[in-house]
Amino acid sequence: MKKVNVKPLADRVLVEPAQAEEKTVGGIIIPDTAKEKPQKGTVVAVGNGKKDEPMTVKVGDTVLYGKYSGTEINIDGVHYLIMKESDIFAII
Repeated sequence: MKKVNVKPLADRVLVEPAQAEEKTVGGIIIPDTAKEKPQKGTVVAVGNGKKDEPMTVKVGDTVLYGKYSGTEINIDGVHYLIMKESDIFAII
């Protein structure tokens, strides 16, 4: 995990999505057009939270989030998602 020079505001979290699966459990290679968008990633930066709601995730946590959660951004050639903490379902 690379350190990024981005500080999300309030209850926002910067997540580096996990790589999409390259092949199935049975060994079938999945073409790029059929790969599903990952719903798991690693937290790389967190905001300070809201006044009455402290953040529960921290940098380094592996999290599960909704399929269409967050906004895709590109920082130094690396793709990230920035989302509200409420879009995160679980820490795994």
